[in-house]
Amino acid sequence: MMSGGSYTNIDHQKVSGSVPAVPDPGHVTVKFAESNLQTFPPSATQGKISGGTNPPRDADDTFSRPVNGTDEPQSGGWLHRFTVGAYKPYFDVDTSDVVERLKESLFPFRGTFTEKTANNPDLYGPFWICTTLIFVAASIGTFVTYIAHKLKKQEWNYDINLVTWSAGVFYGYVTIVPLALYVVLKYFSAPSGLVQLFCLYGYSLFVFIPALCLSVVPLEIFRWVIAGLAGFMSATFVALNLKAHINSAGERWFLIVVSIFLLQLALSVVLKLYLFTVTV
Repeated sequence: MMSGGSYTNIDHQKVSGSVPAVPDPGHVTVKFAESNLQTFPPSATQGKISGGTNPPRDADDTFSRPVNGTDEPQSGGWLHRFTVGAYKPYFDVDTSDVVERLKESLFPFRGTFTEKTANNPDLYGPFWICTTLIFVAASIGTFVTYIAHKLKKQEWNYDINLVTWSAGVFYGYVTIVPLALYVVLKYFSAPSGLVQLFCLYGYSLFVFIPALCLSVVPLEIFRWVIAGLAGFMSATFVALNLKAHINSAGERWFLIVVSIFLLQLALSVVLKLYLFTVTV
């Protein structure tokens, strides 16, 4: 009992039961029994619901995976087609690749261009081929008319329409024709890659660059021969490279190939009438 702020002894005879002795707090010993629980490695499962050591991400990472081994994530959905990154792989070619494809376009009877570029079609070559054609057509036409006017002592004025007309023809042809052919082949159940068609038609125009340079020779017959030869080589190059693929279109494959050949020849005639003919 407590009396006067001090403790008194308890009579053991008057207390029923027993009270365990309290050990000295200065010598408390804590023992832990060994656990038999098995330790598992962290789960590698990722996702919004399941836990893991790594940060969660969407289960469908189709639009967030790197492209061609790069660390750059892709944009999601169809909006990705309007970004620069969507077309970056089509300009990722070496100079040796472009030179090899230019050489291939000068040998149209091989018909192996689409096979060699199937895994890596590019838009770099077609873009610069069309741009070079525009520059060559404008510069040669301007130079020839300038010299002719000076020899005749006539006043000379630069014709800007030559540049705009050339740009419309080359850029328009290499864009509209492959798009139309893509739709036709898809209709006949012989679909082809759109970029592959852009690549094929772009390189098919390379032969017109030396042809335009030779058009400075002031002989009309020679210009017709050069334009016809360039058109024949370009048409053969496109037709033979598409022939093996269009065979799957059934009986109409011959009609499609002939149409492609004639359309390419028609381009050469248009170029002869408007670009290969320099008059004063």
